[in-house]
Amino acid sequence: MGNILIVKNPATGKVIKEVKINSEEEIRQAIKIGHDSFEKWKKVSAHERSRLLTNWSRIIQEHKDEIAEIMTLENGKPLSESRGEVDYATSYIDWYAEEAKRIYGRTVPASSETKRIVVSKQPIGLVAAITPWNFPAAMMTRKAAPALAAGCPFIVKPAAETPLTTMKLIELAHEAGIPTDVIQYVNGSGSVVGKMFTSSEYIRKITFTGSTPIGKQLIKESAETIKHVTMELGGHAPLIIAEDADLDFAVAQTMITKFRNAGQTCVCANRIIVHENIAEAFSEKLAKEARNLKVGNGLDKDTQVGPIINEKGFEKIVAQINDAVKKGAEVLAGNRYNADKDQGYFFVYPTVLTNVKPDMVIMQEETFGPVAPIITFRTLEEAVEIANSTPYGLAAYFFTNNYKTGTYLHDHLDFGIIGWNDGAPSGAHIPFGGMKESGLGREGGIEGIEPYLETKYLSIGNL
Repeated sequence: MGNILIVKNPATGKVIKEVKINSEEEIRQAIKIGHDSFEKWKKVSAHERSRLLTNWSRIIQEHKDEIAEIMTLENGKPLSESRGEVDYATSYIDWYAEEAKRIYGRTVPASSETKRIVVSKQPIGLVAAITPWNFPAAMMTRKAAPALAAGCPFIVKPAAETPLTTMKLIELAHEAGIPTDVIQYVNGSGSVVGKMFTSSEYIRKITFTGSTPIGKQLIKESAETIKHVTMELGGHAPLIIAEDADLDFAVAQTMITKFRNAGQTCVCANRIIVHENIAEAFSEKLAKEARNLKVGNGLDKDTQVGPIINEKGFEKIVAQINDAVKKGAEVLAGNRYNADKDQGYFFVYPTVLTNVKPDMVIMQEETFGPVAPIITFRTLEEAVEIANSTPYGLAAYFFTNNYKTGTYLHDHLDFGIIGWNDGAPSGAHIPFGGMKESGLGREGGIEGIEPYLETKYLSIGNL
């Protein structure tokens, strides 16, 4: 079975499908095909690339329910979240279908009256992507759409846990008219395919969403051929509740950012930092809401929290909770499980912990699960110190109705994405990315197409 990828439903442990693992020769051939398509694809007009992307988005929406079901089956997230992700995925295609027509150059005033200087942009070349299992549709289109819009061929290795969503989306891209050699997928081991991507002379850019250690390895390996890289890496998002915050609103927004996709998102709140004067009231409200969440199979219409993706993720969550409780944390909700290692399913009920201390593992390492640890603060300086105390700087959130407090927190939090009274700040039109060890570059917004372009300047003399 070494050449077969077994895709299982994390809610039941049952096999959904067996997928062929590509041989190294097949991967090399796919890379070469993508490279060879560059000369033709980059000459396709921006308006035609835009039309093809728009067509792709339309066809995806026509298959929305089918794609959502595939995603829930292989990922486990509630069906309503999967439908929302399809919309999120196509929003990137729609955005970059427009940006394709706005790749502008400029004329720069010359230092001599006999010269003219022209700056232009051109596509970088073949782009290789490695995408995660937690958002198998949106993380692929967030990379593919700007690459294709810029004139770059695209090849992707989806996560081994969730290849089916990507395979379907690329099938629909071909149906939309995007050439088969311009957008491709390969399936295989991350370490094998990653090394082939980084070492290939044909690939000019690597874009990756995943853990910081793997991102560091990809950056290191890409240095050998001086590849461009975009890295969206690990997060450990703080969420600060100021003393003046609207508690009911803050709780509602915390529920959105903490428990979506069972807490398995890189931007979900991992450390809840609450002013000591309101901590008890906030904690009780949050725990009450957490206890009311329906845990189950994502295909069940009432499910709000699905399974943990695999045993490794489950054991990490349990170990963090046990460490916190052992060191004095109090369980206000959750710390309950429905898991069967033999069957292969793992559910963690939404958990709220109080009396959390900085030395607990859950405060130092990303959880990737439905656990909300609450720690208190007295001063804003203390809150910022706690928030900035890790190497990560992807997303942060704070809740206050005082503009001075909000401005202070914005200025002092070292994070690439910040939500002020907003638990869901993501969107295709904004630059998504982190600071410190949470990544390099940005995806989304007008900034998101730049990493797929080279800048060239022409100095014309003897005028």
